Amino acid sequence: MSELYIVGTPIGNLGDITFRALETLKKVDFVAAEDTRHTLQLLTHFEIRKPLISCRSQNEEFASDKIITLLDEGKTVAYASDAGTPGISDPGAVLASLARKAGHKVIPIPGPSAFATLASVAGAGGKTLIFEGFLSPKPGRRRSRLKELLATGDAIILYESPFRIVKLLKDIADIESERRVVVGRELTKLHEEISDGTAAEILEDYSSRTKVLGEFAVFISGNKKVKNSEDDADN
Repeated sequence: MSELYIVGTPIGNLGDITFRALETLKKVDFVAAEDTRHTLQLLTHFEIRKPLISCRSQNEEFASDKIITLLDEGKTVAYASDAGTPGISDPGAVLASLARKAGHKVIPIPGPSAFATLASVAGAGGKTLIFEGFLSPKPGRRRSRLKELLATGDAIILYESPFRIVKLLKDIADIESERRVVVGRELTKLHEEISDGTAAEILEDYSSRTKVLGEFAVFISGNKKVKNSEDDADN
C-alpha cells in the first residue's frame, strides 16, 4: 500500500501555499497535475524538481490507471489541480476514488479554494450553503437550474468565467432582482475585487464595464421568506 496526496495549491497568491503542501511536494516521488505546465511553474518557484504526470478532466480515468500502477510499485504521488483544492470543480475526485478502491491511502493536504475564500467574506449566515460550481453554459439549462437553486431559499455559491459572468448576473436579476449578491473577482490576486449589492445593482455595475476579465466566484444570499414559508408548510 502506498500514498496518494491530494494537495491544495494557491488560487492566485503564491503566499497562500501551506508548509505542509510544500513538504509533501518535496518528499513524493511523482507529482500528477491537471496542467503540467502550470504546476511546473509552481514547483519551479519553490525550487522543487519532480517528474510530472498529466491528469486532467479529459484523461483522468486513463491517467489514474498509470498513477495507480506507480502506487502499486510503492511510489508516492501528489496530485495538484491548476488552482485551489482538487475535486472541487476540478479533476481529482476520480483519481482519489480509484486509488482508494485499489487499496492505497488517500491523504488530504488542505489548502485554498475559491469557494471557502468567498464564503469567508460574504457573511453567508444560516445553516445551509449550497455549492453548485459552474452552471451549464446553455442559457435554458442555466436559467432552469438557477430557478431551482433560488427556490430553495438557501445561500448559494457558483463559479463563472469572464465570458458568461454578465449573463449569469442577468439571469439572477431577472429571477430575483433584490437578492443580495457578492461577486469575488480574481480572489487573492493583485487585482482582487469584491462587489456587494442586490442582484440588480451588481448586474448594472458589470454591464457598464467595457471589458470583464478574471475568474469569478458568486455568492447569492439566502431568502428567509422562502425558508419561513417552507417551515410553515412542514408544521
